[in-house]
Amino acid sequence: MLHLERRDDVALLSLDRPERLNAIGSDTVALLHAALDEIDADDSLRAIVVTGVGRAFSAGADISELDTLRSGSDFGRFVKGLTDAFDRLAGCATPSVAAINGIALGGGCELALACDLRLAAPNARLGVPEVKLGLLPGAAGTQRLARLLPTAVAKHMLMTGAPLSADAALSHGLINAIHDDVVGAALDLAHSLAAGPPRALAAAKQLVDAGVEMTLADGIVFERQTVSALFETSDRVEGIAAFNAKRQPTFTGR
Repeated sequence: MLHLERRDDVALLSLDRPERLNAIGSDTVALLHAALDEIDADDSLRAIVVTGVGRAFSAGADISELDTLRSGSDFGRFVKGLTDAFDRLAGCATPSVAAINGIALGGGCELALACDLRLAAPNARLGVPEVKLGLLPGAAGTQRLARLLPTAVAKHMLMTGAPLSADAALSHGLINAIHDDVVGAALDLAHSLAAGPPRALAAAKQLVDAGVEMTLADGIVFERQTVSALFETSDRVEGIAAFNAKRQPTFTGR
């Protein structure tokens, strides 16, 4: 199960299968797409928080569903479904925050990696233990870990299956902060993002995510083109006017 709860201008998405440690299956994928459809259609929802109900963020892919797969092609279709959903979250113009309230393993870790920012509870652990099953992450885990972590750390996680503690994840930059009330902290951060200029936030995501695939020279050109377009927005006019008037800006996304 996946629930969408509106918290003013923030969409709170909660994995809700606590008896299965919020295992992710094809049904979860469909619900995530439906939630993103709703968010995309509602301009009043301007940030996303993803978390899990109970003591886990998500223990990973639903093993009971994996047991029904009979071939590599079947498994490929399963992980493509996960990848497509996680890629859609990662590419969503609306900024997202993972509130990692417990273990985030396998597909659960990949879901957290698809968010823009990650906060973790002190007892959280992030890992990709698939190698212990003779597998590897298949929903972009090998690729996102390699882009977010030092190469040696990413390889150690992938090749040993050993998870990172919250403290280790923070020291390596995989998460942004540790909080006792991680959902509350994530909602506070999301509300702060929601008050920002939507087009500039979406552009920041695009510049970082696309820029890492470019040469530095091409990335700089892309940056200049993007910020020049932002200069034409009403939000830029409002931001400067608010700064000069010493008041809080009201951004509209135009």
